[in-house]
This record gives sequence, C-alpha cells and structure tokens, in this order.
Amino acid sequence: MLYIVSTPIGNLKDITYRAVETLKNVDLIAAEDTRHTRILCNHYNIKTPLTSYFEHNKIKKAEYLMGLLGEGKEIALVTDAGTPGISDPGYHLIRLGKDRNIPMTVIPGATALIAALSLSGLSCHNFVYEGFLPVKSAARRKKLEKFKGEDRTVIFYESPHRVVKALKDMDEIFKDPYVVCARELTKKFEEVKGGTPSELIDHFSNKKPRGEFVLLIHPS
Repeated sequence: MLYIVSTPIGNLKDITYRAVETLKNVDLIAAEDTRHTRILCNHYNIKTPLTSYFEHNKIKKAEYLMGLLGEGKEIALVTDAGTPGISDPGYHLIRLGKDRNIPMTVIPGATALIAALSLSGLSCHNFVYEGFLPVKSAARRKKLEKFKGEDRTVIFYESPHRVVKALKDMDEIFKDPYVVCARELTKKFEEVKGGTPSELIDHFSNKKPRGEFVLLIHPS
C-alpha cells in the first residue's frame, strides 16, 4: 500500500492522529527533504526509516519504490509541507502507482492553498489553483493575461524573492484587482494582507518579504 500523507505546512501540531499512526507503522517514508521530515518524525517519536524522493531523483527512485511496493512493503509519501502531489514531485510516483495498479490511499490534512483561501475573505465557492507563477517576467505576464475578466478566485504560489515583481505585473495587467498575500501560514509570523497591488508593493517595500507566499486574486 502507498499512503499519501499530508503533513503540517508550518505548525507541527497541524497533523492528524491517523497521519502520525501511519508514519509510525509503514516500512518506509519517502520524503521530499529527509532533513525537514526528520524534524517532524523526532517531534512525534517516529522511528520509521526515511528515503529521499525529490525532483531530481524522482524517475529513478520511483522505480525503486515501485519495486518495494511490489514486494508487499508499505510506504508513506510525504512532501516538505502540506499534501503530496500539489506542486511537488509526488505526482509522478502517484501516477506511476495508478498505472501499475498499486493499492493506495490518502491521509488528508493541511494544504497551503486552502488555508490561505479560507483566510482571504475572497469567494471560496468557485476558485482555480494555478501553482507557481513562471520565473521570467514575459512568461509570468503571459500567464496572468489569461485571467483577465476571470470571475473566480485565482490562487498562485510565489517565492519571497519574486512576489513584488508578480504584484507589479498584476498591477499593470488587471484593472484595480483585489489581491491577498498570505505568508508564513500557521507560524509565529503569519500574515494575511489584502489590497490593491500598489498598496501591497508599498507594504513589502518597507520590509523584506520572507516566507513562502500564496497569492489570491479576483481579477474582475
């Protein structure tokens, strides 16, 4: 059995009893960053062996993990934070397991995009998640252009190094949009700030952006 296990996005207490129990009982934990996951395991006295499964070894390591599953081993797949498969290499392993009829189940829990959406004050009834915005400005602007007039809440992930650039592009492309920036969710310095792109640019000009960002926008 392959267990797709959600882990905390910040606060280590945001994990289910079932997730902890599963991580303790499986034969192996496949983690995007073993150093990061070891902190969680130490906190909950989880002694299960860890193996790395990340973007640059996902093809080769997936075959190794499929072999273990074929032998009857039980494996838990975790990401650095949140739910595996969402903007991380876990998707490849899950898809491969589906293609090979490997039994699997999900241990649901935290995910940053839903946490940010519920805090944003924007419509939660109809939304679209678009993952990370492109790194280069031209590609980023091209992607944002697709959402002109969009009536749903649109959700992106963004790094602290590019968030101001993304806000500047939104300010130029959309007409007075309302944007919410959510960062450091569930952590000590959690911040959810809403306003126009220019207001948010001014806000982050006064202090260096830190932490991973979720950007939510209602373009129309």
